[in-house]
Amino acid sequence: MNNEDTLADLSKAVMKLRDSKEVASFLKDILTRSELEIVLLRWRVAGLLDQGLPYTQIERETGASSATIAKVSEFLKYGYDGYRIAIDRTKKR
Repeated sequence: MNNEDTLADLSKAVMKLRDSKEVASFLKDILTRSELEIVLLRWRVAGLLDQGLPYTQIERETGASSATIAKVSEFLKYGYDGYRIAIDRTKKR
């Protein structure tokens, strides 16, 4: 099984989880503490970028480096639309 197949399999497994509590438990199990902290930081940065906050303010509020903020911004603009879809769908609640 190659990485794309494994990613598809993992995606299907996540989709089978029933609620945010189950997803959170799964993420805590599958990621190390530092990996989870990185994912959470990137998610927070994405939300602040979506709100239009400047990099300097995001750096102050999150402690993220300008390189991390730039990378998240790049994926928001030119990535696979994962951030955009997730942000837009969480806004609709």
